[in-house]
Amino acid sequence: MDVFQSLYGWFVRADHWRGDDGILTRLAEHLGYVSLSIVIASLIALPLGILIANYRQGAQLAIGIFNIGRALPSLGVVILAIMLIGYDPATVILALVVMSIPPILTNTIVGISQVDSSLKNAAAAMGMRRWQTFIQLELPLAFALILAGFRTALVQLIATATIAAYAGFGGLGRFLIDGLGRNDIPQIMAGAVLVSALAIASEWACSNIERRMVKTIRPGQHSMNIN
Repeated sequence: MDVFQSLYGWFVRADHWRGDDGILTRLAEHLGYVSLSIVIASLIALPLGILIANYRQGAQLAIGIFNIGRALPSLGVVILAIMLIGYDPATVILALVVMSIPPILTNTIVGISQVDSSLKNAAAAMGMRRWQTFIQLELPLAFALILAGFRTALVQLIATATIAAYAGFGGLGRFLIDGLGRNDIPQIMAGAVLVSALAIASEWACSNIERRMVKTIRPGQHSMNIN
């Protein structure tokens, strides 16, 4: 019970919310790392996944290579990036991007590849061009799986972005690292609660967005313009 009282006491202190080391500042830093990383990872993984799925060349090899990123320890990637780049925010972003690409890439390839070929043949027989088939048929059918990959990457990113503190930068991980350094148990617990709450909130928000968008983006709801 004393542990929960100490945790509550840590959160209600106004100085823990304000200033350069406050919760709001650390949260903004954390979201900055996550947002930039997920954007870069998506810009790499989505076009690459679409390309591989359409040409079906080396799909399994690409998935296998990029899934190595899931097996790599995030702290090890940061240390390697520091050795190559030095102490720079780019080291953190590089590590987070490497960790984020696999779920987006894999789900994009699988989602588009699993579209029934008979449906694509029917679209071609109707006179639809290749890009029309992709936009009006393949993408809507694969959308749910692609979005699920994005959601997985985002939630993983929120947890993994705590490694920024190991490299001497900000984010919610600072509460964990600084708390360990001072043996401040309430601060360590507060950091863990903040990261967990952010991950849960992101999962809930993404799930709701996914349900709404999947209902909106469906095959057949697009105009079948073949001119």
